[in-house]
Amino acid sequence: MRAVLAGRDTLVVMPTGAGKSAIYQVPALLLEGPTVVVSPLIALQRDQVAGLRRTDAPDAVAVNSAQGERKSEAALDAVVAGHAEFLFLSPEQLTNPDVLAQVKAARPSLFVVDEAHCVSAWGHDFRPDYLRLGDVIERLGHPTVLALTATAAPPIREDIVARLRMRRANVLVRGFNRPNLRLAARQFTGDEEKRRAVIEHVAAEPGCGLLYVATRKDAERYASELVARGRRAAAYHAGARKAEREKVHEQFLAGDLDTVVATSAFGMGIDKPDVRYVVHAAIPESLDAYYQAIGRAGRDGEPADIMLFYRAEDLALPRFFAAGRPDEGSLFAVVRILHDRRQPVPAGELAEATGLSATKLTRLVNLLEQAGAVAVGKDGRIRYRADGPAPARAVDAALELADARQRVDRSRIEMIRGYAETTGCRRQFLLGYFGEELARPCGNCDTCAAGTEPAVMERAAGPRYRVNAQVEHEQWGPGVVMRVEDDRLTVLFDQVGYKTLSLDAIKAQSLLRPAKRR
Repeated sequence: MRAVLAGRDTLVVMPTGAGKSAIYQVPALLLEGPTVVVSPLIALQRDQVAGLRRTDAPDAVAVNSAQGERKSEAALDAVVAGHAEFLFLSPEQLTNPDVLAQVKAARPSLFVVDEAHCVSAWGHDFRPDYLRLGDVIERLGHPTVLALTATAAPPIREDIVARLRMRRANVLVRGFNRPNLRLAARQFTGDEEKRRAVIEHVAAEPGCGLLYVATRKDAERYASELVARGRRAAAYHAGARKAEREKVHEQFLAGDLDTVVATSAFGMGIDKPDVRYVVHAAIPESLDAYYQAIGRAGRDGEPADIMLFYRAEDLALPRFFAAGRPDEGSLFAVVRILHDRRQPVPAGELAEATGLSATKLTRLVNLLEQAGAVAVGKDGRIRYRADGPAPARAVDAALELADARQRVDRSRIEMIRGYAETTGCRRQFLLGYFGEELARPCGNCDTCAAGTEPAVMERAAGPRYRVNAQVEHEQWGPGVVMRVEDDRLTVLFDQVGYKTLSLDAIKAQSLLRPAKRR
């Protein structure tokens, strides 16, 4: 808060439930000018607005696609007139020139990026529209920038600072460890056996909690089975009607449900301190997403139960989602139009000419921008760079970037598998993924209770390979040491993601050396 009040751009990495919202809400009362909060989900915006309105804080408004145009216009008018302090909107809204013009007219003093890991192309929940925020911040005259996230390993933090063009960034990391959460995992070979175990486990859990599943069909099926067991359960997924989703959301917050059975669509920003358990019936796509989900438990500091039910076959679904690749023909179409016209083209006109949706076009333009082929002006128009590569090379470079992203995503899947199958301290594994050390086994996970965990020993690796050390591999390039064990290292490489390397092989073949990140 002191850094924000001093006008210092700040990145804060704090566990879910640690009070990140207060970091902007309190200074906002003392700063002249409104506060803009970029939030990725409409449900999250609604929760934040409702939370502020329950207090004596100044008025908060939102601009999003779920409300009518007239209501959004009234919200913007209120901010410009000084009648509202907080404006919540999605990054997509800021691509609208009219919205951006009114936000600029309001002269905000603070620009907050919530769920800031979405900015990084290497983050687990990357959103292409977040890449435009650096331009937006400059067009607003660079008000003080505050970026907030619960999940960001060191390389992701560097990327956030760069993408948002933060000046003299003050980076505060307040630890990932949540010692009140008891971590456990169970592995199965048969699907029906696993399903029965999930139902029995959740039906016996005291208090209220969350059961995460992979599909909408599973959400409905598990909810029905839990109701048959006498639990107050309801399904929540993107396929349900809006009114039904809102009802489930409100019932859960009010304590009228024991269990919400949900896809990943539920939970971000949920402010309920007494969630006593978070259970996953299927393996998530990454430890980043898993950590964010389990962080919704035990916010009151009391013990909470965290359980992952796992089959090796479950990995097929996240692998499928990690396998997407941009369409080469669509890339060529975008490149050809921009290259031939040789002048800036409005995004809407380019979308119409290519037949691409705004979301798909944004993704392709971002790739081409990273490849050095195109540039996006402050007015949002897109042009082919005079010093850009030839069209064919531009497409190849964009596809190479997409392939690198795929490799990172797939490596994350292997890391969540490692967490599920480890015989070591599960908390040491989880924290190590984020580059945080835990000197001794935690004593509050299933492997510690079973006595199977070997202590993590950094001495064997030597001083060159400490956690967070920057290294260089002769094949995979630069990376950061994330976890050190007695016989291996886990390194997050820029181009290939997470890799676990044998210390004996490293020493014998001299594959890894200390390096400074450029």
